[in-house]
Amino acid sequence: MPRPQHAAPDPIDVAVGARMRMRRKTLGLTQTALAEALGITFQQVQKYERGANRVSASMLVRAAKRLDCPVAFLVGEEPGGFPTDETLLTMLAYPGAIDLLHAYTSIEEAASRNAVVTVARALSGQEARRSAEAA
Repeated sequence: MPRPQHAAPDPIDVAVGARMRMRRKTLGLTQTALAEALGITFQQVQKYERGANRVSASMLVRAAKRLDCPVAFLVGEEPGGFPTDETLLTMLAYPGAIDLLHAYTSIEEAASRNAVVTVARALSGQEARRSAEAA
């Protein structure tokens, strides 16, 4: 039975999509390149990655093959060699998160990395909450 249009995506669909996105970004593939390999549009890949559309079993197998990972990884059943923490996957699903992580890890100086974290926390309001909690 299809989900009502106003219903939030199923958390499992979101997690599968986040793993697809993370693996695609890790391999340096664009949504267009993955879509072409799967015979679908890049918009469909976007919907899969957001969890807005469910991935069929056959598409899951094709995606895993193109992403060079086991289907079990995409559905969260294989811990070996791939991070599977759901909170981490959810955070990495945000647009730009993986790009930011790549940039962050390329910063050699610890002080500069700490400055980036401080700026990010300040922009998110975390610094204000931390100060209030410490008081």
